[in-house]
Amino acid sequence: MKWCGLLIGLLLLCPGASAAADPLDMSEIAPGVYFYEGAQEDMSAENLGAIANIGFIVGEDSIAVIDSGGSARQGEKLLAAIRAVSDLPIRYVINSHMHPDHVFGNHAFLGEAPQIVGHAKLPRALTARGEFYLQRLEETLGEVAADTQVVPPNVIVEGTLEIDLGSRPLVITAYTVAHTDNDLTVLDVTSGTLWLGDLLFVERTPVIDGSLNGWLAVMDQLAAVEASQVVPGHGPLQSDWPGALTPQRVYLEALRDQVRRIIAEGGTMAQALEEVDGGESGPWLLFEDNHLRNVTAAFKELEWE
Repeated sequence: MKWCGLLIGLLLLCPGASAAADPLDMSEIAPGVYFYEGAQEDMSAENLGAIANIGFIVGEDSIAVIDSGGSARQGEKLLAAIRAVSDLPIRYVINSHMHPDHVFGNHAFLGEAPQIVGHAKLPRALTARGEFYLQRLEETLGEVAADTQVVPPNVIVEGTLEIDLGSRPLVITAYTVAHTDNDLTVLDVTSGTLWLGDLLFVERTPVIDGSLNGWLAVMDQLAAVEASQVVPGHGPLQSDWPGALTPQRVYLEALRDQVRRIIAEGGTMAQALEEVDGGESGPWLLFEDNHLRNVTAAFKELEWE
């Protein structure tokens, strides 16, 4: 009892450690498929950087993580949630793309010695931006960013890769430039659950960090994939497929068409920033934070068509 009291006292003196051990509140969206819906917010110390949708899939022999979260602290909480469900080995941590809110939980899983799976272009992207991302994370999250590191993939995907968790096949597909130049999806064949990463935003403003035209083309490819439900990178689980793509498509097509018109009329980027409104696709969360960035990216791309 004396040792128990000492342990409790130590935990009370180290609130960060006890918080890190608390599991994320996951939803089981199909047998063996667990989903955490990220906050529709910008990263902050209060939300631990937990703004992206992440999850895991349990097979007969092993477990795969689908995106690890926005900080080592969130990754620890995801690991605790997994261990509350199963003690099977975590064989895979799959990163849907390079952005910090999806990959910065990787460090929490290194003790499990998983294969870190990513797009063939993910290592280069993390090398180019990783230190900047870490700096911004530390500035934004403060002490919550402790132990967060850039952990690159050790298994890369070009085209498709099939893995098996034990009577549970997953199909991982890499795409050409779209939201970024290193996006991939994960299809759980057993449940028909398609994890889209940031190739799909729901309710939150889509962000172009790759190619507007490329993203629209990839969305056509995605629409042909059969799925019973889809997990977007941000926003609630979707059962209307491929209908869930429609609001994002309307926004991106309006952005493309409006910017093209201004360019064709000899207009400037300043004019585009003033006039392009994204059409009738909204309302979108965090629109003021991201729309002007999208207009700028679209203008730079489309003026060279």
